Amino acid sequence: MSEQQTGRLYGVGLGPGDPALMTVRAVEIIAEADVIAYHSARHGRSIARSIAAKHIRADHVEEPLVYPVTTETTDHPGGYRGAMEEFYAEAAARLAAHLDAGRTVAVLAEGDPLFYGSYMHMHKRLADRYPTEVIPGVTSVSAAAARLGTPLVEGEEVLTILPGTLPEEELTARLAATDAAVVMKLGRTFPAVRRAFEASGRLPEARYVERATMAGERVGELAGVDADSVPYFAVAVLPSRIGAPRPERAPESGGVTVVGTGPAGPLWLTPETRGALAAADDLVGYTTYLDRVPVRPGQVRHGSDNKVESERAEFALDLARRGRRVAVVSGGDPGVFAMATAVLEVASQEAYARVPVRVLPGVTAANAAAARAGAPLGHDYAAISLSDRLKPWEVIAERLRAAATADLVLALYNPGSRSRTWQVGKARDLLLEHRSPDTPVVLGRDVGGPAESVRTVRLGDLDPAEVDMRTILLVGSSQTRWVRRGGGDQIVWTPRRYPED
Repeated sequence: MSEQQTGRLYGVGLGPGDPALMTVRAVEIIAEADVIAYHSARHGRSIARSIAAKHIRADHVEEPLVYPVTTETTDHPGGYRGAMEEFYAEAAARLAAHLDAGRTVAVLAEGDPLFYGSYMHMHKRLADRYPTEVIPGVTSVSAAAARLGTPLVEGEEVLTILPGTLPEEELTARLAATDAAVVMKLGRTFPAVRRAFEASGRLPEARYVERATMAGERVGELAGVDADSVPYFAVAVLPSRIGAPRPERAPESGGVTVVGTGPAGPLWLTPETRGALAAADDLVGYTTYLDRVPVRPGQVRHGSDNKVESERAEFALDLARRGRRVAVVSGGDPGVFAMATAVLEVASQEAYARVPVRVLPGVTAANAAAARAGAPLGHDYAAISLSDRLKPWEVIAERLRAAATADLVLALYNPGSRSRTWQVGKARDLLLEHRSPDTPVVLGRDVGGPAESVRTVRLGDLDPAEVDMRTILLVGSSQTRWVRRGGGDQIVWTPRRYPED
């Protein structure tokens, strides 16, 4: 006698709620199935079953999978997670008994079965043991966008889907950094979600959709929603910014944000910086740094040469005084030999006293190069610019001597350019009066960029010809260590403990 064939498992996506949005394939599978399974709360009502109700026949075997808990409050010895794991194991065993008997089982799932769906817990426990097919369904995200009647994402925009159960600070960071977003699982999480939208500066754009395509559907502005009225089946939406009308703003609503892009491209941006860049009406900066920022429809970019910092700052503040939201783009950290000082200097004038200005930090060139080399900045260090364009060389030399005498690690910015070729040699010779020729010097060039080069040389072997404006030098102290590890890589670090003698 041949072995009995097992049944087939189906995860059936039913769409967002309107039975008319079920797919033809979903209806076919329900008709073919022997067993119809669906999840429900302890009250016994199942939204999934109600969507598919007219396709369920009297001869179908029904398997209600009733959750033991619907919140994280439980007296189960394993807590909420333990209670749910036990439930999923028991539910999978019940479905397995039908499958072993050769019956076809269709597990109904609202939306799409593998998109935040309960079906996936059955899938992970059964799909490797039985023939399985998943029938995709229209998600609540798609339904919400359709009900809003506005594009969700367009072109190269990024859509971020977030559970409202994330920590509030995490939600804030992700909302600030993305183009478009949908936050699921509202209900009791709504107050924190709303605060996250507000803290990220995205609340004016945010929309609210409740029970999309279902009875009791509600659509509106998120800012006006009463927290006590929000059910679990609701989403918050940040739709596409492309083509969206920019709100009319009074002149006093403009402002300038000085942002640091880090040493290279997008990987070095913070979420807050990404958000400020995306929200700006105008981007102002040195063209090389502006090129690191993605082009966004509707934004105006004002590029300029690297030697007109005061003029650039004044231009940005004038735009903001007319009600524009302006991001002044700076490399590295804007407060370290960069644009923040220039903007604040101009902003201190009476004409701009009422223009809001804020500075957002970025990863510095020193920190980036140090991380690539190891931890040469692990103890006290000084940052000095070798450029004599804005201060005389005598001041630079005096500061180098003072830092060298104090045995500080040195981060030397702006070491050389086409028009400045002698400062590195002068600095090296001066430091050799106080440091051993064996002192490690990290040369970090284009860190994070396509031409990145990070290597370490002896101070006595430092060749000025190998240093340009895109290079930063990290000169060790008497305590800085430089070793080659077993794998062949070199590491440089400065111990945090300093000898007492």
